Amino acid sequence: MAGRQLRASQQSPGHLHGTLPSPQPSLGHQWLSKAGPWPLGPWAARLLAPQPARPPARPPVRSAAAGSPSAPTRPGPTKWRPAAPVSRALALPGRGRNLRAAERAGTGGGFRAGPAGGWAGLGPAAMAEGSAELELFRRRWREELAGGAKRQRREVAAEPAAGLENRRSAEPSEPGYLALARGLLDGGAPPAPAFRSPSPARPAEEPAEDGDGDGGGDGDDLLGQLIRDLNEINEIPFFDIQLPYELALKIFQYLGKTELGRCAQVSRTWKVLAEDEVLWYRLCQQEGYLLDTSISDYSCWKLALKNCRARERTLKTNWKNRIGAVSQLQYEQGKILCDVHSCDGVVIAGYTSGEVRLWDTRTWDYTAPILEPMHSPGDAGPQPHVSFVKINSSLAVAAYEDGTVSVWSLMFGREPIHRYQHNQRIQALALGSEGAAVATASGFEVKVESPNDRGFWQTTETFEIQKLVNFLNLVPDVTGSPVTVAAAEDIVYLLKAEDPGKILHSVYGQPVTCLDVSAHEAAFGVKTFGWLLNEPNQILLYNLETSQCLKKMGNSIGDFTCVNLRNSPPNMLVTGNKDRRVRVFDLRRSESLCSLYAHQLGVSAVQMDDWKIVSGGEEGLVCVWDQRMGTKLWEMHARHPVRHVWFNSHSLITANVPDEKTPRGASIMDDDLTAHRKHRGIIYAYEFSVDQLAVESVLPICRSSYDEVTGYNYNIGLAVPYDNI
Repeated sequence: MAGRQLRASQQSPGHLHGTLPSPQPSLGHQWLSKAGPWPLGPWAARLLAPQPARPPARPPVRSAAAGSPSAPTRPGPTKWRPAAPVSRALALPGRGRNLRAAERAGTGGGFRAGPAGGWAGLGPAAMAEGSAELELFRRRWREELAGGAKRQRREVAAEPAAGLENRRSAEPSEPGYLALARGLLDGGAPPAPAFRSPSPARPAEEPAEDGDGDGGGDGDDLLGQLIRDLNEINEIPFFDIQLPYELALKIFQYLGKTELGRCAQVSRTWKVLAEDEVLWYRLCQQEGYLLDTSISDYSCWKLALKNCRARERTLKTNWKNRIGAVSQLQYEQGKILCDVHSCDGVVIAGYTSGEVRLWDTRTWDYTAPILEPMHSPGDAGPQPHVSFVKINSSLAVAAYEDGTVSVWSLMFGREPIHRYQHNQRIQALALGSEGAAVATASGFEVKVESPNDRGFWQTTETFEIQKLVNFLNLVPDVTGSPVTVAAAEDIVYLLKAEDPGKILHSVYGQPVTCLDVSAHEAAFGVKTFGWLLNEPNQILLYNLETSQCLKKMGNSIGDFTCVNLRNSPPNMLVTGNKDRRVRVFDLRRSESLCSLYAHQLGVSAVQMDDWKIVSGGEEGLVCVWDQRMGTKLWEMHARHPVRHVWFNSHSLITANVPDEKTPRGASIMDDDLTAHRKHRGIIYAYEFSVDQLAVESVLPICRSSYDEVTGYNYNIGLAVPYDNI
């Protein structure tokens, strides 16, 4: 027993004292000895091999002056280990958990707490009894091992103690805690830890001093070695790492919201890193929130992101339950509605009276102006009807029945900034989503107008084609001269300045029924011969750079009446058909993801985002769908066909445009404007960020400024509610 003690008497007061008794059989050992064989590998046999007896240790010599243990008489200087390293190890962050693990490990091996906070061995009788039980357990275990381990057991048992120690020290890949565990299981003192240089990842640790095998620092070396080994196998070994703040921030920027929240609970240092404003500003931008802001606009970007996500959840709930404010955009003096378009909440409408009206649904305090056309000196009589209107973030364009095109700037006022004339009626109008480029088709001519470097408008290109144009689109995000895609009956043209007459698609007798373009692709529906060629109607997807057909989608008997590619999510496409169905296609697989049936007379307008679809029909029904569930959320009906649908995260704009511009039985020149109320058409604007029911919305009469033409009775809207029955 004396040979297993750590000479606690040779340490100064305040140091850690301890003994290394032979390991006693814990509850787990006793259970194993009763339970029978336990299948272990060859290393277990080496651990359980009996060790040769060690020479007894020299008894400690007490000093007569101080009464404290002194160093034994032996050649060479004696190295005393101060208590500061141990106290520093105890005070380091994260060490308390490792010390508790060391205490549990020591208690399982037969250690007990001694006086003055040190370690003391068990009594002699208990140690002798425990050694006997351990030897019995080892004997039974050794007898029950498989035959393949017998040879290794004999070699280990016959190998001398010195050879065993040399062999263990020769293993380069053996960690310190494994050597410590082997020493404890062998029943002897653990091997003295070698000198370890400080790891560069832990600059706070100091290298352990070399001590003699019989020196008074064995207990300290054992405790320090155990703490270092436990830190090496820790899953989060960063509590005592000192990294530059910029480098740590660079590492943390690869984490998401959940990971940053977990890291903020580790320590105070990690909390400061995980809540840095740069990280949360980057996350807010990546998720598409507050894109037009800078990092200095908010003091707490984590709270800003939280508020944005909460607002998004509220908007989604309001969309599903039709909670919000609804308004009717009407202009009685304009007579019958001809065309409607919108961009980012700004609505433009053209009427049969020749007037063009603007509304800004983002703020109701904004007075909707009337865009005045440019009159020629010889103009007299009524103005021609408005054929088409378009609007983007900076321009508004209107085309009239007489071939006149007027362009307004949304920043300069009501007077047009540019006007040009076609000789025939305009058949199609296109306006770029960004920038200033206008394309019009009249007869067999397509004209593109845009301002030059000095701001003067001019005709950029004029293209001559073979057939009348039905659909016209400008390709967005094009640098240089504008690129136009025109569908003329059964031919699709790609009109460029360097290649003016390029044909993208042409099949005789298969007319194009709808068209939409994105930055790199064009999608259009074609009507086939049906029973003659046994081919269904399809949607074709072309690459605008290579002019190659990428996909052919759809298998429908009815004609495709509308397609939306530009506003759809990536790799998605939504279409409407005369067979009364809305179909969503995956462009990667050319398959229909869902088919929704609701409209009785065919689909006339459609748009989708990542979770919902809004469709309008020829019968005047507007339906809102949950795209993932394939179910209808709600619907709204008006008198005329739906010709325009646009929505964003918080608002929805729909337009019911009548087909009859001169209704039968009513004179369009009649001064009694109320006679045509049910024929005029209507524009609905929904705002889902307002937490109220649609039936509780303020009536349009209450928003009126009463500054219209004298003598018109606004109360007629309450007296004759035609479309609200």
